[in-house]
Amino acid sequence: QVQLVESGGGLVQAGGSLRLSCAASISIFSFNVMAWYRQAPGKQRESVAVIRSGGITDYSDSVKGRFTISRDNVKNTVYLEMNSLKHEDTAVYYCKMRTIVGYDYWGQGTQVTVSS
Repeated sequence: QVQLVESGGGLVQAGGSLRLSCAASISIFSFNVMAWYRQAPGKQRESVAVIRSGGITDYSDSVKGRFTISRDNVKNTVYLEMNSLKHEDTAVYYCKMRTIVGYDYWGQGTQVTVSS
């Protein structure tokens, strides 16, 4: 059973930083796409950052220049470095990893709250 475990969420003031981690129970070489999503209260879940097996990254316009997604192949972990946080970044953040055959695994989510 593949498990993704997120950590690093919490309460931070606007302008602050947090780093989220998503640790996989298997080698992340099993996945060709890894991503962070978020869901704010009353809103749909949205993709904020993606990293593909070749290292190519992509970001939503709302976080571009502030968030950085990265991976550690030894630790089987994907990170989301979040800087210059805004109140509107408040959400539950989820990591998702997609296997080569297209199956998605999701983490349980971690709450990020940015006080204004």
